[in-house]
Parts: sequence; structure tokens; C-alpha cells
Amino acid sequence: MRHPIRFAINRISAPHLSFPDYLAMCRRLGVSDIEIRNDLNGVEISNGTPAAQLRAAAVEADITIRTINALYPFDVFDTDLQQRAVQLAAYARDCGAEALVMCPLNSRDDTRTDSQRQQDLIHALKQLKPILDDHGITGLVEPLGFEECALRRKSEAVTAIYAAAGERHFRLVHDTFHHHLAGEDIFFPELTGLVHISGVESTTLASTEMRDGHRVLVGSADRLGNIPQLKELLARGYQGLVSFEPFANEIMEAPDSEALLRNSMDYIRQQLAG
Repeated sequence: MRHPIRFAINRISAPHLSFPDYLAMCRRLGVSDIEIRNDLNGVEISNGTPAAQLRAAAVEADITIRTINALYPFDVFDTDLQQRAVQLAAYARDCGAEALVMCPLNSRDDTRTDSQRQQDLIHALKQLKPILDDHGITGLVEPLGFEECALRRKSEAVTAIYAAAGERHFRLVHDTFHHHLAGEDIFFPELTGLVHISGVESTTLASTEMRDGHRVLVGSADRLGNIPQLKELLARGYQGLVSFEPFANEIMEAPDSEALLRNSMDYIRQQLAG
């Protein structure tokens, strides 16, 4: 049975809007769930906005803050990472966020072996469990499909979560862009806590050349297979949120964010219905 799609809007979809205007746009689009970020300069959280202020604004708008995106690089756990994890988890709790997106190290300078990476990943998950517990939030592990990433595939993340006895603490992020890049045609709908969607439309790029800056909203020219991926997840029981996460400047800086998002939502719904 295919379940109806539930959209969310990641803050990166319209970072030029004030937070109240962003919330108002979401409401007009019929979206009641959002993701906020800690990596956008001049935007909450990086501009120092108190967590309580975000919580109050979201409550007033009848919007749920589902996640903060993101703790990076969560899989290299040291004193600095521990401190940042505690700070971000506390902010998540205080602003009302339900989960913390966690991204792995993505660096061509990473000289660890595959075995070392996996052991470090398991260790990090074990160390993060009590932090998540203490703040009442869930960790959302997001593999990044880039060739240089320390954690490219969801299957590796699932193995590590079980090895860390972290089934109660962690879920996966299925990102349609990274799923395409990783080349791993495996779905874990029962372990998926969030889906990120974006499209790539350039006809000249090889998959190995695709980067975040090429990610636009999902439309008819998409090369990533967003619609087949969503159909698979929904048909196999996924009932969680599907969140727009475009990184292309043309989307982030667009003056008509609401219209662009509405068009993409309409396109996706039509394709899924067909």
C-alpha cells in the first residue's frame, strides 16, 4: 500500500527569508514540518537566535521543527565533536526539534582504511547515544554518496547502528541525491527516519561530477530518479517526511521560492498519482 506523501521544507530552500516569513510560506504551502540548519551564515542558528525564540515562533505558526541539520563530521568523535554534539543537542531540545541530522566526514584527505572508518563510526555512534538520550532527541544518520566520503552507503550505516546497539537512538536519512551517487540500489524504509529530495538537471555532468551546487528542486528534467525512489519508499511503507533540500544558488536566492516549491510539490504529487 502506498501512503500519501508528507512534505517538509528544509531551511536551505529559502534562506533569504526571515524566519517568520519562512514559517508563513510553509503554512501557505500546506507544510507543517520544517528543518532548520546550523550552516547558513546570517541565518538562525548561526546568527545567534535563541532556541526559545525559534520554538515560540514555530508554536505560534503551528509548525513542528523536525530536525537540525547537521552535526559534522559525526563519525570522527573527539573532544571537539563531543562538545559540539552536546551544544547542538541542547539547542535542538530547547527549540523543540525532534532529531539531529548527522553527516559523516567528506574529505579527500581522509587516509583511514575502510576498516578504520567503520570502527570509528561504531565508536562515534556509541558515544552519541547517551548525548541523544540526555536531550530526548533522535540521531538521523545521513550517508553522503560522494566517492571521498567516509560513509557512502546506507547498508554500512545500518551495520554500524546494529553493532553499536543503536536501533532505539538512530534512523537513516535517505537522500535521493546521495542514493543516486552511491549507486546502492537498496532501500531501508523501516529504518528510514527522513527523506531528503533534490534534483539534478544538467545533461553534461557525469554522476561523479555532481556536487551540492547542482541540486535544484525536483521537476521533469531530473536525472536522479526521485520519482522511482519515492515510489519505492512509499510502496514499502515509508510514512515519514519528504523534505526539500536544494543547494543550488539559483534556488536558494530565488525571489519566488514559494512558487518554485509549489510547482515541485505539484509535479511530484502528479507523478506519484500516475
